[in-house]
Amino acid sequence: MKIIKNKTIVEDDWHVLRLDEQDTAENITVATGKIIAPLRVWQAQRDSLQQRSDLGVWLGSAERPEELKDDLQKFAVIAVDFPRFADGRGYSIAYNLRVHLGYTGELRAIGDVLRDQLFYMQRVGFDAFAPRPDRDIEDALKGFADFSDVYQISYNQKLPLFRRVQRKGRTATG
Repeated sequence: MKIIKNKTIVEDDWHVLRLDEQDTAENITVATGKIIAPLRVWQAQRDSLQQRSDLGVWLGSAERPEELKDDLQKFAVIAVDFPRFADGRGYSIAYNLRVHLGYTGELRAIGDVLRDQLFYMQRVGFDAFAPRPDRDIEDALKGFADFSDVYQISYNQKLPLFRRVQRKGRTATG
């Protein structure tokens, strides 16, 4: 499978673990290799999983990133699941992970990820994206160039437009 990472299409060597109806967070076996496990699996099996360097975790849109605040640096990747296009809670989760909790590792968007979202997702801190498999990843990559500039501040733009534009008789910061 391929993903977009730092605006480049790359091969993905991580596997996202999803629970089936008969699975529970306590009884699911987390295979060896690079696995991104659900938050509830991490919470249920933390003692046996915390020594792994090849483990990531993913949060559902109803889960709170603060639940990971003491464990953030244990994960090479944290993913946020978008269950459907219209569910925007993942944007807040990403922003909170980056800005309020200081997470510096890979932050990946998974689930119902479409081209139309990528520009906005990067603004809140995502740097890796797993677009829906039924969509063209090359086309999705073009989503980063949908807009030439932004007015507001965000994770990836610390100054508003009026602070970045040079006006006659003024400096960009004055």
